[in-house]
Amino acid sequence: MKPAVQKVQAAISEHGLDRRVIELEVHARTSQQAAAALGVTVGQIVKSLVFTADGRPLLVAASGANRVDERRLGELAGGRIRRADPETVRQATGYAIGGVPPIGLASPLAVYVDRDLLGYELVYAAAGLPECVFPIAPAELVRATGGQVVDIKEAGSHSKGARP
Repeated sequence: MKPAVQKVQAAISEHGLDRRVIELEVHARTSQQAAAALGVTVGQIVKSLVFTADGRPLLVAASGANRVDERRLGELAGGRIRRADPETVRQATGYAIGGVPPIGLASPLAVYVDRDLLGYELVYAAAGLPECVFPIAPAELVRATGGQVVDIKEAGSHSKGARP
């Protein structure tokens, strides 16, 4: 197991979760690819997206079926929102884009959890590398991240992604 994945597995255990990292047969750089590899809906994939609010990094754990409403995020975070550049993502989380997990981050970040994820029994989040994910119940995700559950999807996003 590579160091990035070991770090995520350690964070899973530290949060008292009985979950294991799954290594996919393919690199899943998109929610659609991850959903297809797992045989689940796109909505069950957790996209860990890093933004900045007036320069402060924050993380949004969004359903793979949804686009984040950046204006709403700015209202919640109290600042002007920008997508974080790859270097900011790596510094704030300790991971490269495509493998950012919602837990085990390099620094504490404000976390916003997409309310639509709560509609599933189980969701899947990145585990340090594009080919690694871990299953987690939405309530466990909220508890482990200390995240705030919010309505964050852009109008026109679908709450239950289509099956792959």
